Amino acid sequence: MEAINSRLLSWASILDEETRRQALATATLPFIYPHLALMPDAHLGKGATVGSVIPTVGAIIPAAVGVDIGCGMIAVRTQYTQQDLPKDLARLRVAIERAVPLSAGHFNRSVTATARPRLVELRRMAAAAGFDPARYAANWELQLGSLGSGNHFIEVCADENSAVWLFLHSGSRGVGNKIAQRHIAEARDLALRRNTALPDRDLAYLEEGTPEFQRYIRELRWAQHFALLNREEMMDRLIQQFEKWVGGPVRELERINCHHNFTARETHYGKAVWVSRKGAIRAQAGDPGLIPGSMGTASYVVTGLGNRASLNSSPHGAGREYSRTAARKTFSLTQLKAAMQGIEFRPREAFIDEIPAAYKPIDVIMRDSAELVRVRHKLRQLVNVKGD
Repeated sequence: MEAINSRLLSWASILDEETRRQALATATLPFIYPHLALMPDAHLGKGATVGSVIPTVGAIIPAAVGVDIGCGMIAVRTQYTQQDLPKDLARLRVAIERAVPLSAGHFNRSVTATARPRLVELRRMAAAAGFDPARYAANWELQLGSLGSGNHFIEVCADENSAVWLFLHSGSRGVGNKIAQRHIAEARDLALRRNTALPDRDLAYLEEGTPEFQRYIRELRWAQHFALLNREEMMDRLIQQFEKWVGGPVRELERINCHHNFTARETHYGKAVWVSRKGAIRAQAGDPGLIPGSMGTASYVVTGLGNRASLNSSPHGAGREYSRTAARKTFSLTQLKAAMQGIEFRPREAFIDEIPAAYKPIDVIMRDSAELVRVRHKLRQLVNVKGD
């Protein structure tokens, strides 16, 4: 861990200068207490750095939560081993791609039986929060159980003991994004009206006790729960397709569902604060967690160590070294295919910006995280599904 200054601690051994400057600027905000914590996967983000833990008193920065509210990972350890699996991995990949809508703007044609009770729960929660999600996205109900694009994925993996895991990463989809964008814009407007000096306009904040703050918290919590149920819905479909392919039922030996773009009320260094984890997971002592690498590299099942200085947090993945635009200019489909050798996936030009070389090495991230988490399992990919 490096104490960059009294208000910024960093666990990132790979940290470019622009990301460092962005984190330093955020750390100057007067309502941050006790300090901002940069995770090993830290990289440049909108307003606030991705891979940062931002504790605040009396205010929340919507952009420091992120635009994909509640984004996270879910994994299920099955009773199967790699030796139990059929050889035709492509058949499973195609079945998963048919069962789950992929890519930005794609959604279900109808509500599935497994989605219905989850939608009832979400409608009740929205009514209690005093808002209608359809104001943000008329088809939000059809978005439940859809993956999205970018670094979101569905995978079948095997651990060091050949145990088979089902693993996926996604968030609150279009409806969550629109909720986030609305409140980021509202915070900016308030800052303009108050003539608030900010190091970046996307660091605009909402003050606790105001109607704008309360509305954001209610809608934020709804979107966080939508994201969690979205992962549960996709996992149900993934299990169904896996069962058909393997020819037998899945017995869940373990299930972990954790998110990494969220805000929660916590106590740190003797004070109640709002902790916004943007690209970071909670890692209190004993917390189960998931840290995926990039496509084609290892992922990790971990347990939190409750590191006080990190505000009980850990990284959420590998963290980008190349922007998407730079990656597309730098790497080729041939290089992506070589990086994915031995893994069943759909080779597409659209996935070049997700090539492992565009990300920090996951082994370095895990070394940097040694005082944040304990590694329980190392997963290697067998099947990878992504949206373009």
